[in-house]
Amino acid sequence: MLRIGIDLGGTKTEGVVMNAAGDMLLRERRTTPAADGYDAILSTLVDLTTDLEKQAGVSCRVGIGTPGAISSRTGRLKNSNTTCLNGQPLLEDLQQRLARPVRIANDANCFALSEARDGAGRGAAVVFGVILGTGVGGGIVVHGKLLQGAQHIAGEW
Repeated sequence: MLRIGIDLGGTKTEGVVMNAAGDMLLRERRTTPAADGYDAILSTLVDLTTDLEKQAGVSCRVGIGTPGAISSRTGRLKNSNTTCLNGQPLLEDLQQRLARPVRIANDANCFALSEARDGAGRGAAVVFGVILGTGVGGGIVVHGKLLQGAQHIAGEW
């Protein structure tokens, strides 16, 4: 089974196709149309996924790292520096447009977990990962498990 991982950033949206071993097979980068609003970003995510799947030749599982987090209370995105995403049902809209389950997580949490499992923090009891880009965020991993907190923002600072 192939997987698509997408990093939704403030200025760029980048997707990769990986095999079960984690080898990167394809990579594509696009400008994030934040100034054009929510629908433009949603279309970019759907089009990028569709294009990567066409190149891969198969339907893939999809996971997206986003600025902000999905609210446990409302199911909508919150705390995003890409402000047009705040209050939007991004997960629901993507699942509907792609006609399958999609996983969404805070981009800094994704980064911290990846570093704790496979990167510079591998084997460390505690990993605090920081991302600096269009926005700033952080994630915390303790003994290989991501600390999200009740509102999915435990590592933010």
